[in-house]
Amino acid sequence: MKVGFVGTGIMGRPMAGHLQAGGHELLLVTHRSPAPEELVSAGATVCGSRTDLAAGSDIVILMLPDTPDVESALFGPDGVAAGLKPGTTVVDMSSIDPIETRAFAGKVQALGCDYVDAPVSGGEVGAKAASLTIMCGASEAAFERVRPLFELMGKNITRVGEVGAGQVAKVANQIIVALNIEAVAEALVFAAKAGADPAKVREALMGGFAASRVLEVHGERMIRRTFNPGFRIGLHQKDLGLALGSAKALGLALPNTAMAQQLFSACVARGGQDWDHSAMVRALEALADTEIASPAA
Repeated sequence: MKVGFVGTGIMGRPMAGHLQAGGHELLLVTHRSPAPEELVSAGATVCGSRTDLAAGSDIVILMLPDTPDVESALFGPDGVAAGLKPGTTVVDMSSIDPIETRAFAGKVQALGCDYVDAPVSGGEVGAKAASLTIMCGASEAAFERVRPLFELMGKNITRVGEVGAGQVAKVANQIIVALNIEAVAEALVFAAKAGADPAKVREALMGGFAASRVLEVHGERMIRRTFNPGFRIGLHQKDLGLALGSAKALGLALPNTAMAQQLFSACVARGGQDWDHSAMVRALEALADTEIASPAA
């Protein structure tokens, strides 16, 4: 298929590369930065605008940072919507507001096109390894049409429900990850303050019911002080903002999500917007006047 890809950043670039390697014809557009040279050298077509990209594509994929970016790419000047032909499928793999997603879908569907929201989890590592978790909101027919593309980019691919359900699942994912990071950070700060070696405590906990992917990966980051992203605090803040905004609209309380957001805000106040989200521990360390780095590390 002819696949237009908008958003070839840290994650979008390898995702687009997997589609190209899978035999699909790739169309790109220069926006904030030039189209990646490795994709162009491998045969990708660079279009003059997002409208031109959409006009030449069977499927258009968006991988952008936030809700306003998606809205602009779709409906702004020279946007995707202006070039859509009836029968084209638009796939948004960004992590954005579930309510706005449904509004965007309605506008695209009014043009005779399908809309799929398919946010991902797995970060840069998962994007490069084609092992992303993909959470999809779409009709069954649209999902089956794009599933072969998803299988080139990810491993755990789930149709959660109709349009918007994928974004709901991604927000839920980000709540769980943030609260797990907070729990691991709090436990290791406690261990350090109590005089135990946090590296040894982590090692012991990995063999019990407290074991988790966050304890395994981010617990080690906290101990070794390796806070290069990864997944930036600024982006996780954005996702928790979506959770709290949606919760307000639903009349729902998310007290621990709000607390995690405040800890991220404390990190940002110290210049940490671009730290890996595991660096939430630094806010808790400041409260305890204790750093968890292990002598062994």
